Amino acid sequence: MSKFNSMQTIGDIVAEFPKAGDVFKEYKIDFCCGGNRPLIKAIEKQNLNEAEVIDKLNKLYEAFANSMDKNWKDANYDELVDHIVNKHHGYLWKELPEIGSLTTLILKVHGLNHPELSKVHKLFHTLKMDLEGHLTKEETLQYPAIRKYLETKSKEDLDEAVRVIKELEEEHEEAGNILKELRAVTNDYEIPDDVCDTFKLTYQKLQELESDMFEHIHLENNILFPRLYALQESLSCKTCNH
Repeated sequence: MSKFNSMQTIGDIVAEFPKAGDVFKEYKIDFCCGGNRPLIKAIEKQNLNEAEVIDKLNKLYEAFANSMDKNWKDANYDELVDHIVNKHHGYLWKELPEIGSLTTLILKVHGLNHPELSKVHKLFHTLKMDLEGHLTKEETLQYPAIRKYLETKSKEDLDEAVRVIKELEEEHEEAGNILKELRAVTNDYEIPDDVCDTFKLTYQKLQELESDMFEHIHLENNILFPRLYALQESLSCKTCNH
């Protein structure tokens, strides 16, 4: 019997089987900001072959069934937050300035022959500025509130952790839209024939950034945030019963 079907939400599939993200990236199916959609919606919208996508998902699952990536749905809050901060925030704080310098350099060197680099530069620096504010908000507001709740078990502390979720989700969507624009303006990061190795490195790093961001947003939108909402609802119900 097949593990996955097109009626399941994209986020649920990736939450259960993180490697599914590789299939979704191959078909350009958004599994971070668009993770709450049933898979069939994305398949129909992009005019994909439903049987082909589902077959690829299930075959990949079978191949990796005995060596699964960590199931972050089952991780405790501390472990999940630490993973997001150490892996994804750490990556962004390191790479954003480096990619920023590279986009400026290739614009100066190749901008005359490749006018699209002006748009790449503008889009990336908008993304960089937005992400730096976003990461700071998570690290100074939401994550400390989560950790405080874990110590106090206070509904007030949990409410503080939940309070900014809608804002964070909107920022995730904006970041996802910029990443899509970057991919469109670069023609899927196609490398022209007349460019240097720095140009190639810049496009490679932009693709790595996209991949990391998709995983990062998925962990929050499809796992961390829903768990916080469910916990808040559970505590509210207990309070009402009292």
